Amino acid sequence: MNINGFEAMLFIGINAAISVRVSNELGQGHPVATKYSVYVTVFQSLLLGLLSMVIILITKDDFAVIYTSSKEMQAAVSKLAYLLGITMVLNSVQPVISGVAIGAGWQTLVAYINLGSYYAFGLPLGFLLGYTKNLGVQGLWGGMICGLSLQTILLLIILYKTNWTHEVNQSIERMKRWGGQEVKIDNTADYI
Repeated sequence: MNINGFEAMLFIGINAAISVRVSNELGQGHPVATKYSVYVTVFQSLLLGLLSMVIILITKDDFAVIYTSSKEMQAAVSKLAYLLGITMVLNSVQPVISGVAIGAGWQTLVAYINLGSYYAFGLPLGFLLGYTKNLGVQGLWGGMICGLSLQTILLLIILYKTNWTHEVNQSIERMKRWGGQEVKIDNTADYI
């Protein structure tokens, strides 16, 4: 979990950065630049997550030495390394998508997706796998990975189907209503 936490720090920072970038591009009337920024950031985060997973899987028998000298604990960590690798990939993309959602103003939608994915799907599945199927920590963690996967897939579908010009129009309407500002939409990619 410490290693996962180290990786998470990077993606929480990217979450904040993409949130600001998306909101700025939408507010300036640049739908193409917004779309480009989102896709590049999500792809970059996926690559970093895959790299983290590969490093964990290559070092699965050795990285626990950092934390313990117990051979039993090192063997247990080695058995769970594949779950950590999958978690690291998902935790590289999910915070970035959440940052996009914050920047675009979709907090309510994402909150419902989070609640449904974790509490209605992931936790019950983890309980069933962990306690009913006697898989223990692997079952609990597997259920949470399934919930995180569902959340990530749903958010990726939403991103894929997003009409960024429509999002810019909504942003402009909000700016007119709340700030009295006029903004022109520019569909060129010269702002990247």
